[in-house]
Amino acid sequence: MAKVKDMTINDLEQLIEFKLIEILGDPDSGLQLREDFKAKLEQRLKKPSKRISHEEVLKKFA
Repeated sequence: MAKVKDMTINDLEQLIEFKLIEILGDPDSGLQLREDFKAKLEQRLKKPSKRISHEEVLKKFA
């Protein structure tokens, strides 16, 4: 197992999330997606999205 000092922020966040789900359980477990939500999700996945870097967001809103 990796030491915390060797982990990236993303690795640490994923580890924390995994441990919380392991302890508390997945709150969405057993839930079903509504058909209208599925349709909207499929439409969004067909359209290419523009990714904006953190630096661009900071420039825009700073």
